[in-house]
Amino acid sequence: MPLHRYSPAGRALAALGLLATLALPAALSAQPRATITLPNGRVTAPVHGRLLLYVSTDTTGTPRTQVSDNVASAQVYGVDVTDWAPGTTRGVDAEAFGYPMVSLRELKPGRYRVQVLLNRYERFTRSDGHTVLLPPDRGEGQQMNAKPGNLFSAPMTVTITGSSRLQFALTEEIATLPEPTRLETTYIKYVKIRSERLSRFWGTDMYLAAWVTLPEGYETHPQARYPLVINHGHFPSAPSGWRETPPDANLAPDYSSRFNLSGYNRIQQELGYDLYKTWTGPGFPRMLLVEIQHPTPYYDDSYAVNSANNGPYGDAIMYELIPEIEKRFRGLGAGWARFAYGGSTGGWESLAVQMFYPEEFNGAWVACPDPIDFRHYTVVDIYKDRNAYYTEGPFKRTPRPGTRNYLGHVATTLEQMNHRELALGTKSRSGDQYDVWESVYSPVGADGYPQPIWNRRTGVIDTTVAAYWRDHYDLSYILKRDWATLGPKLRGKLRLYVGDMDNYYLNNAVYEVEKFLRAATPPSDAVVDYGDRDEHCWNGDHTRSNAYSRLRYPQMVFPWAVERILLTAPPGADVRSWRY
Repeated sequence: MPLHRYSPAGRALAALGLLATLALPAALSAQPRATITLPNGRVTAPVHGRLLLYVSTDTTGTPRTQVSDNVASAQVYGVDVTDWAPGTTRGVDAEAFGYPMVSLRELKPGRYRVQVLLNRYERFTRSDGHTVLLPPDRGEGQQMNAKPGNLFSAPMTVTITGSSRLQFALTEEIATLPEPTRLETTYIKYVKIRSERLSRFWGTDMYLAAWVTLPEGYETHPQARYPLVINHGHFPSAPSGWRETPPDANLAPDYSSRFNLSGYNRIQQELGYDLYKTWTGPGFPRMLLVEIQHPTPYYDDSYAVNSANNGPYGDAIMYELIPEIEKRFRGLGAGWARFAYGGSTGGWESLAVQMFYPEEFNGAWVACPDPIDFRHYTVVDIYKDRNAYYTEGPFKRTPRPGTRNYLGHVATTLEQMNHRELALGTKSRSGDQYDVWESVYSPVGADGYPQPIWNRRTGVIDTTVAAYWRDHYDLSYILKRDWATLGPKLRGKLRLYVGDMDNYYLNNAVYEVEKFLRAATPPSDAVVDYGDRDEHCWNGDHTRSNAYSRLRYPQMVFPWAVERILLTAPPGADVRSWRY
């Protein structure tokens, strides 16, 4: 991403770099401290946000991109700042919360690569009466390291001791992104609308957008009207898995640690081009494929449902964005001709929209869904467990695992994952997974932010919040509670797939839903299947590994959608104009 340099004066500030270790009184010499300057001219008014100090042992890399759940993670410390005036300084010291080590006091003397980032917040005055400070999305999909307008310092390699005094200046700014419409082609179109519902809730203009892939023959069949299929998932900066030109023969192969594959970038290009050839070839179902951009001030997407903290995203998508797409691109505009699919976040969303709008969709292909039964909120039963981070007995506490591989080897603990998010942002503002679940599932707290399901430092669970989650977003509980009315509307529409060694233990919740669906009255006619020793995010393909099948959703979902339409379309429905 291109970055803006600051003025010569700003560069001079940055060149000050690190003040060498100074002689300090003994009482102050036990801990390092960083002082950060917000230069005059970089901004013209006081700013708010999360100020983050990154420390890495990689002395050639970019520390702000190196914090993760992996054992090799860089270190980060964070503090909230409000009304920070240009030309003044703020500090990060031993009181700042950190990850993996909680305090600067724990940092061993040594040579490190260091950097500072300010994730900027804006003030939102919502229609519920609360005023909150949150990071608005700026077209990047809520990625603080790529958010236009965020400020940061140039990385420096320094020696840190217990008495070090570090000085930084926020001389760099992340540049504005190019317009998405530059990626439009004959097949790919970009749609963006102002949402009346969301703008009213947030007290400012809010937008929804989508990538729409048009079927082959769209221009030459002007009388055809098309079914619509939504690919739910994280913020798509471009259409997923789509390539209209042959793979780049000169592309240097990369390595995917997730799939243990060399040259995975080449594989992605090959399968993207395969999709294009299949899509435009004879016999492939002619439908509209939609990927939605619906970032919230908390996360890269809204989970496609209405919620107390995010507002009416479900209704805005269902009753504002989808009708606009169907109007623009000749969609059939009926529930029997709409489908949803996705994995992980997209898996949860696909099941949720099928349940919450049961007559607006005719099927959901649900892969590796985020927890759909909160008795298995990954590895926590939020209704019975007292602490999310540990199982506890009279004399022993055992940490709960956070992630595993297909052999069951644990890479991180649940406490570590949550502490990383807490370091990156308080009040559910890290832009990461456990925080987004809180922003979607929780009631609004007295301070206007999501009410925590558990104490982020200690893991102690709030049973009142857990009860709210159950009644509003525990999909398993809601299926059982409402099956008398939901069941007839969902018959034959649900397909659930997950690997039995999902990295985030998501298969455990699917087991509970399967038990219910198999015994449900009226019958569900649902499909539930598991991949043997498959990790996140197995999607029902027993013939290919995750690395390949995750790039082939349309080839799997679209033929099934046609079967559903021909089986269930009402008398007189248009099942012919789009079948050419």
